[in-house]
Amino acid sequence: MLTSASTFRRGPPPAPTDKATAEHILDIRRWTDKLISVRTTRSLSFRFQPGQFARIGIASGSGGTIWRPYSMVSANYDEHLEFFSIIVPNGAFSTKLAEASVGDTLYVEKQPYGYLTTSRFVGGQDLWMLATGTGIAPFLSILRDPEVWAQYDNLVLAYSVRHISELAYRNEIAAIAQDEAFAEHRHKLRFAPIVTREAVPGMLNRRLTDLLHDGELERSIGLPIDTERARMLICGNPQMLDDVRQVLSARGFRPDLGRAPGHFACENYW
Repeated sequence: MLTSASTFRRGPPPAPTDKATAEHILDIRRWTDKLISVRTTRSLSFRFQPGQFARIGIASGSGGTIWRPYSMVSANYDEHLEFFSIIVPNGAFSTKLAEASVGDTLYVEKQPYGYLTTSRFVGGQDLWMLATGTGIAPFLSILRDPEVWAQYDNLVLAYSVRHISELAYRNEIAAIAQDEAFAEHRHKLRFAPIVTREAVPGMLNRRLTDLLHDGELERSIGLPIDTERARMLICGNPQMLDDVRQVLSARGFRPDLGRAPGHFACENYW
């Protein structure tokens, strides 16, 4: 579940009738007993930048609506919306989502949010996307954007999970690179799957922050993280983000703060 402190300071969630559209679930994919993807219909008026998120709502059962923010997995040109969630034990929203069925209603707020987008950066030739767990969601949308493939010389995706069964969307990631729409640029994608609690042939199996700290991630990718070339988007749990910020800051990287262009941007997601 994606969280942003600024999101929850906006007051009570909007009523579905004025600031959200009622969408219907088209498909549910259960990756594990704790990971689920939900695909819904999409209003023709809903627009977003790859990497952004929307607040989605589900009926609480007591006459109200429970709201949570989730990044779009789907491309900004898809006719549907897709969201990726972890099922939190006793979680008010996610347990309801896990019980949902095809045809059920989800509300999608009309206004997208978030700045984990490539449009924020100035310069850079290599786009690094670092994710843990369900933090992969915004990067799947970004990787489906033809403009990103044309803009950068290299697209690096490092995706860390605990167990191989949790490495969702790995087939979809491979399929994106083989899509004819990206045929001219498919050589640009460098994918580093990371499984920390199992030894899987061909995959790294240490914490992402440790791989960054000692340079093993760069060596395995075959590309250095250089302040002149690299622009980095990071999405994961709060501890991972704190650790990555420390590693990058120690190497001379600056956070991108909008008015003060930098090298990396982060978003909490768990």
